[in-house]
Amino acid sequence: MICYGQAVLDLVDELVDAYADVFSAPPWNEDEETIRQFGSRLPVDARRRGFRTALAQSPTGIDGFATGWLTPAAFPKNRAYSQVAAQLGPGRVKELLIGALEIDELAVRPYARGRGTGRALLTEITADAPDRRAWLLTSRLARDTVATYRRLGWHEVAALPGTETGVIVFLAPEHPSR
Repeated sequence: MICYGQAVLDLVDELVDAYADVFSAPPWNEDEETIRQFGSRLPVDARRRGFRTALAQSPTGIDGFATGWLTPAAFPKNRAYSQVAAQLGPGRVKELLIGALEIDELAVRPYARGRGTGRALLTEITADAPDRRAWLLTSRLARDTVATYRRLGWHEVAALPGTETGVIVFLAPEHPSR
């Protein structure tokens, strides 16, 4: 199921619960404040151009979710964006990421892993990506997550020489510039 824009705000508490279940564990180890901040940023993110949320639900509730939006022309500098910009350089940021669907969060609860939930969420949220252009980033330390994206056909964007940071940028399997 896809929710566009602010329709997701009715599910904030459930999304925060799922986020906490996924990201408080290794390798992420996010603390209560970071988890709270996720809940606080959802209403702001829901106003971004192209915002959408894909949901995987079962009788137990939300098994997983993905959030995303269209990357603005003024590439942000907060969060991990500065690392992405440093690794790719302005030309490749513009070519590969600006205007593309940016997957901000992908969270699959531990009990729902290994069942195709992550694949289904990524397929659903990227189904109407502009010109099949979608991207995401993850931590280099999240080896299982990196392996999952590779297994699902996402392609790593090589860092410019000497610019490797703690994040990896992946392009969607059908991104025309992969």
